[in-house]
Amino acid sequence: MKVFIAGARSVTSLNKHVQDRLRSIYKNGYDVLLGDCVGVDTAVQNFFIGLHYNNITVFASNGHARNNIGNWMVQNVPVPDNVRGFDFYKQKDIAMANNADYGFMIWDGQSRGTLNNIINLIQQNKKVLIYLVPVDKMIVVSDFMQLSTLIRHCPRKTQIQYQKLLDAAHKSTSQMSLI
Repeated sequence: MKVFIAGARSVTSLNKHVQDRLRSIYKNGYDVLLGDCVGVDTAVQNFFIGLHYNNITVFASNGHARNNIGNWMVQNVPVPDNVRGFDFYKQKDIAMANNADYGFMIWDGQSRGTLNNIINLIQQNKKVLIYLVPVDKMIVVSDFMQLSTLIRHCPRKTQIQYQKLLDAAHKSTSQMSLI
């Protein structure tokens, strides 16, 4: 099984609940797909380096990993030169969602990138375990109805962002189906 693990840049440490889940992934020998950002990505990398875990692939835009603490294999995700900012890094997240069987997101309830990852996984009918930091709770989400229920408990700014990302995802899916 391939598990896409990601989360907010604002989350720099992993509590016992998250560590227990990561330890379970380790014990099961699952393949872990990780990004190269600060925050959750580097915190999870540090956790797994402490376990001497090797079933890790770090996804990096244009093959340049900003953080790869364990010198794990890097999966190059080509991004056109004219793409910048959120859209630049979003490409590697899409690649991880495409390659994953399951998602584990450590979310602060506000991170746009983490929310986008959740949406991408659900669009592909993949379950997502979300550790929601503000309420210290693990929640499994497998469809948009469940995600919408969760979003109602997030800040207003997140609710607005969710609708924008959902609209963009729907528009993208509609455009792709016309081709």
